Amino acid sequence: MAVTQQTSPGTWESLSVEVRPSLSTGTLKPFYLTRKFQLSPDNTFELTVTNFADPFGEIPLVRIALHGHLEWGDAHPVVADAWQADFTADTAYAVTPLTDGFTDVLNQLATGFSGWQTGKTQSILGKAFAPFGLTEGQIFKEYDLIYVDGDRMYWGARHPDGRGFDTPENRPSNLQIPMKRI
Repeated sequence: MAVTQQTSPGTWESLSVEVRPSLSTGTLKPFYLTRKFQLSPDNTFELTVTNFADPFGEIPLVRIALHGHLEWGDAHPVVADAWQADFTADTAYAVTPLTDGFTDVLNQLATGFSGWQTGKTQSILGKAFAPFGLTEGQIFKEYDLIYVDGDRMYWGARHPDGRGFDTPENRPSNLQIPMKRI
């Protein structure tokens, strides 16, 4: 039975730069990032992910901002008090390239947008965006999990093969590095 709220509202951020497996041109590569997540009482969320070229977070590549709705599901078996959580970025999905090299890549791969400029944000909500594998009209959704322990919030760990959480069957089964409440 689905519930409406499992975690109190608040804001959490990464403890440090995190690393996850990601698929790029069919090859597993490290994806270095930080997260800042805000959950509101009405189960809307704002998530900002900053991707880095290095494990120390010294070379920021791109900032991704997702806003939308969180839908709580059933308990998740990974640990007591963990819950299935479906994130739908149906309010905003925006990309800001932070280096000229990444801007050049977007200008080559992300067609159909006004020219990409370093430091300038563009909405990709509902638009085809090849770098993230999005098709026209697609609204980004992830089938994840949330577990809160004190001031730490855990989400699901990425699959070792880099697969996303794009279907309920791909929902994670392990916890990743937590974020701290701020």
